[in-house]
Amino acid sequence: MKRTTNSTSSSPLPSPTGLSRRSLAATGLAFALLGSLAACDQLGLGGSSKLAFKGVDLTGAEYARNLNLPDQDGRSRSLADFKGKVVVVFFGYTQCPDVCPTTMAELAEVKRSLGADGERVQGVFVSVDPERDTPALLKAYMASFDPSFVALRGSEEQTKAAAKEFKVYYAKVPGKTPESYTLDHTAASFIFDPEGRVRVFSRYGSGAQALADDIKLLLAEKR
Repeated sequence: MKRTTNSTSSSPLPSPTGLSRRSLAATGLAFALLGSLAACDQLGLGGSSKLAFKGVDLTGAEYARNLNLPDQDGRSRSLADFKGKVVVVFFGYTQCPDVCPTTMAELAEVKRSLGADGERVQGVFVSVDPERDTPALLKAYMASFDPSFVALRGSEEQTKAAAKEFKVYYAKVPGKTPESYTLDHTAASFIFDPEGRVRVFSRYGSGAQALADDIKLLLAEKR
């Protein structure tokens, strides 16, 4: 399978010191305004992330905001269901030979390594192959990594809509038979903070330690 990594970057955010570029009548007023803006930034009311993520910082991105699909048990799930946890979302498929199992295994390893804090980490696997990824197969696939992981599977239309929301690429690659196709797909995870906001784009191949470091930053972040 080709490992396709989507070129993703965070959306530009307005500078918290943008007002300093305006012509201010008095120096005192300039300092007063800058002081107020700094205070707002400290309260988390504006500005970009100050955390040194190993992955791509997506703080403030205007995509990957919604995810509503049935899980492996047929229950409708959304990101709001996991509020209070750091959520790691990955788009893949169960017959993926390398990228998907490696990614899920690394996430399971990181979750275990965090001890009690691992209970505040939620893995979410979104199938891009609903044709072959049946609920029963997805349930067994998740259990092989961590029984707490959730798999989401929608219709073809729902899958396309979810991929579009996350700017995820996927496409069938024909095999020797109609059923033996593989899929090219974005090889990366999206990490959400406990408030349900996308924060990090973690590329495949970065390794378990880089993933663990970014998850720890979000677990420790104070809002």
